Amino acid sequence: MPDFIMPSGFILLRVIGAFCLFTFSYFLFINEKVERKDVFRLAICAIFGVAINQLFFFEGLNLTTPINASIVMTVNPILVILLSFLITKESITLRKIFGILLGFFGASILILKAGSIDFSSSHETGNLFVLINASSYGVYLVLVKPLIKKYHPITVLFYVFGFGLLYVAPFGFQDLSNVKWKIIPSNIYFEIGFVVVCTTFIAYLLNSSALKQLNPTTVSIYIYLQPVLASLFAIFWGADSLDNQKIIAAVLIFLGVYLVSTRSLEKSKEKLS
Repeated sequence: MPDFIMPSGFILLRVIGAFCLFTFSYFLFINEKVERKDVFRLAICAIFGVAINQLFFFEGLNLTTPINASIVMTVNPILVILLSFLITKESITLRKIFGILLGFFGASILILKAGSIDFSSSHETGNLFVLINASSYGVYLVLVKPLIKKYHPITVLFYVFGFGLLYVAPFGFQDLSNVKWKIIPSNIYFEIGFVVVCTTFIAYLLNSSALKQLNPTTVSIYIYLQPVLASLFAIFWGADSLDNQKIIAAVLIFLGVYLVSTRSLEKSKEKLS
């Protein structure tokens, strides 16, 4: 991507695309009114959930290695459980801690199998940016939970990406203006579309829908499934093979997700009944 679009410009493009999709969905299907006091809260959520989260991740990824970024991102559920305790007084149970640790070790095994971690001084800034990104998204999950319970997820995301566009535009406008669209290969356009539609619009919508039923800690731990799914896709396409190490890592991750999520699902069912 940096050969065609710089990180900040790409983030602006991503936010513009997602905002257009959420705007279309909001006015066509929802058109829900939001209380004035909640507009300010949505603006705060946009700072952590869109601006800091996305800008720091892409800038960080540009300055460090994918292995480093993946390892640093595994601290997200740990940060979420601490933030949930500090901000919303969500209880920290031994079951949650054990489940998160199992997921962390399982994800680390899979990620490190793809290469070695490198925390040398040349990657310090990039690693720090990715850590800020992980922390920011953790704050977002905790802050947005009450709003998701109150409004439709599309309503919340329409406002979050609307404010997010205002925050991101000053950083990405120049980079996006300098893009030479004619020299971009067709496969890059496909990748841009995939990021906008699948990993932004659909991913944020599904995460928000999950938050309506589950607590932020439960939603965040599913990040540990990413390396499992990546391995499965690689095996399916013949780019990787299955071995005992991958099986053990997958078992640890699924067990960790189970320990953290089952209790929350039981509580959600009790509330609905």
